[in-house]
Amino acid sequence: MKYFVGIDVGGTTSTVAIGNENREILKISDQFPTRSSEGPLATVDDLHDAVITELQHLEGTIADVQSLVIATPGPATLDGVLLTTPNLAHPDWVNFGIRENLQMRLSQTGAKAPVRYLGDGQAAALGEYVIRTEKMQWKDAPPIDPHDHQPDKFDSLFFLAVGTGLGGGEVSRGKVVRGREGRAGHAGHVFLPYDAFRYDHDRQLKVGNAYSSAESAISLTALTHQLGYRLSLPQWSDHPLNSLDCSIKAKAKQLRELAASGDPLAIELLDDQAAALGVAMLMINYIGDYDLLVIGGGVCDLSDELRRRYVKQAELAYYRHALDGFRNLSGLAFSQCGDQASVIGALAEAYELV
Repeated sequence: MKYFVGIDVGGTTSTVAIGNENREILKISDQFPTRSSEGPLATVDDLHDAVITELQHLEGTIADVQSLVIATPGPATLDGVLLTTPNLAHPDWVNFGIRENLQMRLSQTGAKAPVRYLGDGQAAALGEYVIRTEKMQWKDAPPIDPHDHQPDKFDSLFFLAVGTGLGGGEVSRGKVVRGREGRAGHAGHVFLPYDAFRYDHDRQLKVGNAYSSAESAISLTALTHQLGYRLSLPQWSDHPLNSLDCSIKAKAKQLRELAASGDPLAIELLDDQAAALGVAMLMINYIGDYDLLVIGGGVCDLSDELRRRYVKQAELAYYRHALDGFRNLSGLAFSQCGDQASVIGALAEAYELV
């Protein structure tokens, strides 16, 4: 059997997807830690091992693979040379050619298939598009949300992936948009207006080379920054998180669960994030005028009640700020692929190499 492979490298975890020649997704691996703080070569070794292991589960070998695509946070060049990437924290990542190094590592095990690079936001947009249009088959795809806003005419979308950082990607006329140098869709670093932040402290998170960016309001990094400040305020001095002996990032990772139980601080933080996301989506739609605007990433794992609240807050912020001509948006949609959009998109792009 011929196999195709997609790989998604995140700031926290990585994933591998394998498909067959009929464009059927055969397997999406469990997420495994991205050892980014140990440097890129450790990550490349882990990716190599994960691909080999998943192929073995399907009784295949690396020699059966026709092509592979790897997606990572950016910015990066078209050929997968990473520039300064905020969510990959080791100096050796800067100017590291991840596509070339993965190609060399796989060739040591007998791989002859080409490896191509795609930004993770671009991959997420493509993954969402091919599943929604059934250009790839995924038997484990979740059922369509009855409140979903997918239009009848559908050949463009913009995807914002809320994770450790904030990725973005575009599909136009059914094709992923890469840009002249592979940087298209880098929406996490667009600037947000003053009123997208509750406190002045929230605006002071520097992401990349800028303050007040979308990622400084809409990401786990942003929640961590905001939570530390809010727990220092008098109104939250008795909050249970103040009594925990763990890092502020570990506390931030508990916010979804706390919000689901009705915790007012967690709900406030997620409401603020959702409102900022709505404003970011409006800025994006002013430029692209898309058929669909999609919310992806870790927020897709919110409970049903919180998902409804989150998208409502985002839509309210979008409509409140929008020009009249842009208020006919039917609504924002949560990703059908969730956290797996990027790896599915990487796999979808692998089919374009043959």
